[in-house]
Amino acid sequence: MEMANRKTTRIVALTNALSARRVLHLKDAAALLGVSEMTVRRDVANNPALFGYLGGHIVPAADIEAEAPYDLAREADSHAAAKREACVHAARHIRPDETIFIDCGTTLEYLVDLIPENYSITAVCYSLNVANRLTRRPNVRIVMLGGVYHPSSASFSGNSGLETLNHLGINVAFLSAAGVDPDRGATCVHFHEVPVKQKVISLARENYLVVDKSKIGRLKPAFFAPLTTFRSVITEDGEAALSVHEARTG
Repeated sequence: MEMANRKTTRIVALTNALSARRVLHLKDAAALLGVSEMTVRRDVANNPALFGYLGGHIVPAADIEAEAPYDLAREADSHAAAKREACVHAARHIRPDETIFIDCGTTLEYLVDLIPENYSITAVCYSLNVANRLTRRPNVRIVMLGGVYHPSSASFSGNSGLETLNHLGINVAFLSAAGVDPDRGATCVHFHEVPVKQKVISLARENYLVVDKSKIGRLKPAFFAPLTTFRSVITEDGEAALSVHEARTG
């Protein structure tokens, strides 16, 4: 009975904290509740009607866009090995003392781990899962674009983030996509990502599209760039220009 009471107390405390903050890091939640991160994870998993877990952060379940066919947590486990391998190829374009942009989603978070520790890098991002990973890299200066938070992709959008981009010099941009089609180009699921992607593409010296091959041949609702925008498309097989046949057959 006492254990059940403690659990109920934690759930109430976590609910109240999220009502005030909307987003709470797992580590902060554990400190607030005085329990381990594993216990918090278990509480979140056992109460899906109350909480969601995205990129190391806890959000209210009501904030998650249930109508979206994309789920960040589920997508993180999809084609993980291929995503990591694609990022290995993409990492060759990271150079010391430069500024890079890392797009949202679950593919490019692997790129963060591949930034050489002896490189001084400025990394621009707008998603919590990427930012959370970047904080573990002491050699990286982080520029986080703000705005309105979208739990479905753990990312931000809005004029404040776009305005920040006007004051940055981006050497290399690594873009992600949920679909790569020969006729309609690069597409994504969420329309709120499009202005950020397009702004970055217009500013960066070099743009690379990094996807696993499961995205080839797919068309998603939000178009953001033709394939000719990118210097190359990078998959787990390496870096190459994407032929029409490849895009149509996958």
